[in-house]
Amino acid sequence: MIKIIASDLDETLLDTDGSLNQKNINAIKAATKAGVYFVPNSGRGYESFEDNLVDLGLAQQPHQYKISYNGAAILENAHDRVIATNGIPFNLAKGVFDARRTFDHVSCHVYLLDQLYIYHQTPTDAAYMASRQVPFTKLEQPDINFLKNRPIMKVIFETPDVKRQHELADHVMATYDDGVDVTFSSGRYIEFNKKGVNKGRALLQLADLLGVDHEDTMAVGDNFNDLPMIKAAGVGVAVANAVPEVAKQADAQTKATNDDGAIAELVNEYVLKG
Repeated sequence: MIKIIASDLDETLLDTDGSLNQKNINAIKAATKAGVYFVPNSGRGYESFEDNLVDLGLAQQPHQYKISYNGAAILENAHDRVIATNGIPFNLAKGVFDARRTFDHVSCHVYLLDQLYIYHQTPTDAAYMASRQVPFTKLEQPDINFLKNRPIMKVIFETPDVKRQHELADHVMATYDDGVDVTFSSGRYIEFNKKGVNKGRALLQLADLLGVDHEDTMAVGDNFNDLPMIKAAGVGVAVANAVPEVAKQADAQTKATNDDGAIAELVNEYVLKG
């Protein structure tokens, strides 16, 4: 019996334009009423999807949870209470950040628990972030030393150039392979977390805290940073629009895309019919 549904946001729960499908809203409300935890499990900061939680009736609710920064933070929705964090050490974060100097036309994001800094934002990154209404502070200089004593959740780069994405990832990992893990998302982001930190590990950590058997968890996503939770969950699902490499490793795949209510399809099949 599914007791936790962990869902990616962009290109999974949300429509391509960043909106929330009414089919998904209705199904998730029915699932939570039936006692199932619906847990957004996102690479984004938790503040950026608070409006989605409002629509789902989960905002600021006790005993409801969310996972952010690819698993670097687990929070209870009520008062945004932090349950666990596993950020990236400053020296590693700075090393990854400085690696972008080798690459032109690349945007760099530095995520703290409750704040986002962006240096050299590209037009494609600006358009995508605006569609998700993500707040951030612009870095005027390529220097993050002022963050030395603040916990950093992750560092990411943005470029729509797939070849450059992999060149940049290889460049960073050649030096920091023993300290960070790299994943890709949304066809544009190269994401670096502390080694061993990912959406799957966080999902199982939350399941343990809630006393839920791992086999009673479901995870659904579309992209490479979702693979750890798809593989870790009792039932790992790829949406119809998932990248082929992810779909191949999932236990199941929805018929519906993110624009057609993929999450509603899963809830109706695995929860409400159960």
